[in-house]
This record gives sequence, C-alpha cells and structure tokens, in this order.
Amino acid sequence: MKHLFTTLAAMAIVLPSLAQTETAVDTSWKKGGMGSVNFNQIAFSNWAAGGENSVSGAAFLTLFANYAKDRIAWDNQLDLAYGLLKSGSAKVVKSEDKIDLNSKLGYKIAKESKFYYTFLFNFKSQFGNGYDYKLDTLREHPISRFLAPAYLLYSIGVDYKPNDNFSLYLSPLTGRTIIVNDDNLSQAGAFGVDPGKKSLTQLGAYLKAMYKKDVFTNVNFQTKLELFSNYLKNPQNIAINHEILIAMKINKYLSANIGTQLIYDDIIPVTVIKETSGVKEAQTGPRLQFKEVFGIGLSYKF
Repeated sequence: MKHLFTTLAAMAIVLPSLAQTETAVDTSWKKGGMGSVNFNQIAFSNWAAGGENSVSGAAFLTLFANYAKDRIAWDNQLDLAYGLLKSGSAKVVKSEDKIDLNSKLGYKIAKESKFYYTFLFNFKSQFGNGYDYKLDTLREHPISRFLAPAYLLYSIGVDYKPNDNFSLYLSPLTGRTIIVNDDNLSQAGAFGVDPGKKSLTQLGAYLKAMYKKDVFTNVNFQTKLELFSNYLKNPQNIAINHEILIAMKINKYLSANIGTQLIYDDIIPVTVIKETSGVKEAQTGPRLQFKEVFGIGLSYKF
C-alpha cells in the first residue's frame, strides 16, 4: 500500500502544476475531477437457501487539467482506482487496481482546422500485488505488482478533434516500453519481456479513439479504443484495449457506474485451469481478457 500513498502524493504535486496560469483569471485552463467510493455488503444468518457473507469496497479518482489557447491544446488526465473484496472465510482479494496517466499536447495545423500535430504520452500501472488466487492460495508468488508491469507509450501523430465529445488520434511512429521491475517476474519472462530483462521496447503504429456524451439527463457515456501494431514483430497481431464507462448521477452525492474493459495482447500470457477427464491442468497462452465493474456509492464532482 505504500505505493498507493506515494503515487497519490506525487500526483497531488504534479497535477496542480499542470494547471498553473500566468494570472488567476486565465480561462485557458479547464480543470477538475471526480471522486467516488462504492461499497457492497451481504450478510446471512440461518438462511435456509444458503449463501456466503461478503463485503467489498472500491475507490475511484479522476483528475483533469486541459489547456486551450490560440492554436495550442494540452489535455491531461489521471485515472486512479483501487478495490478490495472479502468473501466468507477467504482472504481479502484485490478487485480493482489502476493507474492511468495520459498527456496529449497538440498544435493546430491551421487556424480554423480541426486537426492537430500531436505528441502523446501515456503511463499505465497498478498500486499493489496481484496473485493467481486459484493456484497461489498462500499469496507467496505475485504475478503482478507496482511497475511490474508498467506501460509507457510515447508517440507523434495527428489528432482530429471536431468537437469536445470526440477525438481520433493516429500515429505511424509510436514507441511502447513494457517494464517488469521485479526480479522473479523478470526471470520468468512475464508480460513479454525476455527472461532476465526488465523492459521491452517496441516500435509501431497507434490509434486512439475517444467519445463521450450525455445520452440522457444525468447519464454520461464514455468509451475509449486503443490499437497498437508492433512493426518489429508480428505486426499483424494488433494489441487492443477497449473501455466503456456509463456514469449515472442519482443526486449531488450519490452515483452508479457500470464499466467494462476488454484487452488482447498476444505477448501477454494468461493462465487458465482446464479439466480433461477429471484431471485439472494449467494452460498458458495469449487470451482475450475481460473485466466488468458495477458500483453504487458516494461521489463528488469538482
């Protein structure tokens, strides 16, 4: 958990500096965010139909600082999430863990154009250790942790922004670095790095499309699609990250959210348990990853 507090403290210092302006009344910056805490609890006592007690909670924080003046546009956003689940007599497990920092600096091609020459930077990682809860019941061997993996993406391209709701960014020159800052995971060649190495750098093409809109009163829909093709190895195998978030505002402090995430990356092995003729075995290989999160709880927008 020390990584959680360290990262939050660092971001609390960095993000305000992104929004500094020459004067207090400068309207070139738009900044704000939203935080929410969701809880879920189920309890049974002499329940004839059966059931298992459980309690879970998750915290989400989104901060943004966007600058627009003349022909310059600079968009910055930080998404953080962390959640825990306790079911019955089982140990507490992690249900959500996310660090996603995105910065996009663009210069408008022409004064009235909707196209920008753009430099994009993205950092993704997580706060705490992750385990294979089916195979490693003692939690002795993490399969992921802070900076293992971490993804750095840096690219130069063209961004099409016809309005505030939609943007399409395309880059033919993108670098992606996968970091595995853990000796055991590095030796195992986790997340596509060569065994013994702690990073892997790729060069390829990148596409990012984003759309957001208030579809109904107090109902906001957001989606993001990222595609990456590695020129250096198997360029036909496209890495995919697709996220959808539907945020529903009940009142000033209560909200409900439904989110999904779909990931496919052929260099990331995923282990599943298969049973054949009563014999269970672990099989590892690239697979489609999917996550769905639903939460209702307290939220505050600023």
